[in-house]
Amino acid sequence: MAALLGCLAAFAMPPADLWAALIVAMTAMVWLLDGASAGGVSRGRAMRRAFGVGWAFGFGYFLVGLVWMAEAFLVDADQFAWMIPFAVTALPAGLAVFWGAGAALAMVSWRPGPGRIFALAAALAATEWLRGHIFTGFPWNAPGYAVAGLAPLSQLAALVGVYGLSLLVVLVAATPALLADRPARAVPRISVVVAAMLLVAAGWAFGDRRLAAARDGGAGGPMLRIVQPSIPQRDKWKPELRADIFARYLALSNKPTAQAPGGLRDIDVLIWPESAIPFLLEERPDALRAVASLLPDGTVLITGAIRREATGTAVDARSRLYNSVLVLDDAASVRGRYDKWHLVPFGEYLPFERWLEPLGFRQLVTVPLSFSFGEGPETLDVDGLPPVGPLICYEAIFPGRVTDPGRRPGWLLNVTNDAWFGTSMGPYQHFAQARFRAIEEGLALVRAANTGISGIVDPYGRVERRLGLNQTGVIDGPLPRALEPTVYSRIGDWGLLALVIAAWALARGLPAPNRREPPTPSRVG
Repeated sequence: MAALLGCLAAFAMPPADLWAALIVAMTAMVWLLDGASAGGVSRGRAMRRAFGVGWAFGFGYFLVGLVWMAEAFLVDADQFAWMIPFAVTALPAGLAVFWGAGAALAMVSWRPGPGRIFALAAALAATEWLRGHIFTGFPWNAPGYAVAGLAPLSQLAALVGVYGLSLLVVLVAATPALLADRPARAVPRISVVVAAMLLVAAGWAFGDRRLAAARDGGAGGPMLRIVQPSIPQRDKWKPELRADIFARYLALSNKPTAQAPGGLRDIDVLIWPESAIPFLLEERPDALRAVASLLPDGTVLITGAIRREATGTAVDARSRLYNSVLVLDDAASVRGRYDKWHLVPFGEYLPFERWLEPLGFRQLVTVPLSFSFGEGPETLDVDGLPPVGPLICYEAIFPGRVTDPGRRPGWLLNVTNDAWFGTSMGPYQHFAQARFRAIEEGLALVRAANTGISGIVDPYGRVERRLGLNQTGVIDGPLPRALEPTVYSRIGDWGLLALVIAAWALARGLPAPNRREPPTPSRVG
């Protein structure tokens, strides 16, 4: 039952956005956890039972929510299809441990009454934060994303981030479980239900007012052009298609549109997606000359690219490969570089390579070496623009870890390639999560995908321009201006800590209902 409830809860995530599914699932989960502590069992046994319930719920949740990962293993099916069962079951099983741990932790303060709802919300929020940080972290589909389709409630991320929003979402979603409690001491029970409704109303009012006061931040800003070529992943690295792919980029880049009838002459910044060109751009003088010929005076190209760096006296097998962002001026000279630092395990590098490679494992990206790690979030200077905070692919899913802590950028740029995941729910979830980084940081997010969803998102998470999955074309639009630093961008997850402490205090402090059983009716005749 717990696993089925977890499967149901996954439909609260984009693109389904059925937030009511999470309410049903979390409400029933509370009742299952009541059963874990029933019968006067010891706390240790109750925690073990609760771990099983939480783990099964999490397994179902991640099994459905991450099933799209199988698509990546079908790109080169001859080599990787055998790994699909491992990917679609082992990863959910591992991530479910955090939900099991959260349910077990909630048992420490579990008792009848409203307090147990606060215990569950605090415990799951804490373990979700751990899921986003331990073993490089993977905070995909945190419960807070259930409000992605509700713009006013999404604005709460500017205060407490997605982890804090997850606590509030779990709290509200689990509260209806109180309606089935025994009627004894009904005032605390009903009070908490009413308080949860008021919390939603207050959050909605805050977000609605914040959006109503939003200004048109893009007017007069630098003009951007985002290129989405929609190259199938199976064709991306075929040597015989390199010239055609490069030619497609050049043709799309100078395409006239209603917003830029003069093509690139009306554009300040041209943006290509992650590892756009299927060769080492910096090592191809002919390609750099073509880029220089393409760019008008004053126009800058920002592109994802694979780059190589020699570690010895020559470029050889000891070289390091980086998944990078390059900034090129109108002479195709490289003016800035950023190297991805949050690499995808098994995608861009192979953990425990010495032991796993002999067993047949290898990273999915077809390069001769594992990618090397960059140094961390950076802010790049771009002539004529506010400084930019680059994010490559899934670096955009990590709350509070997307900007250089020493130098706040003026906007965020996410280059990605979601062609790995076909037409599944994965690209939609990826885009939705990236939008939350704009809300949390108060910065516009510009997203360029090979295919996936490209777009321009303002600092409130509103999509101003968008190009859908598997669509080929360009997006032209002005860069929205940044807001003042948000509460979350200033204090990070300290707000989450405050919410966890407050919820845990309520879990311990709220009175439990009277345990006295109602009198048994006397038997007649």
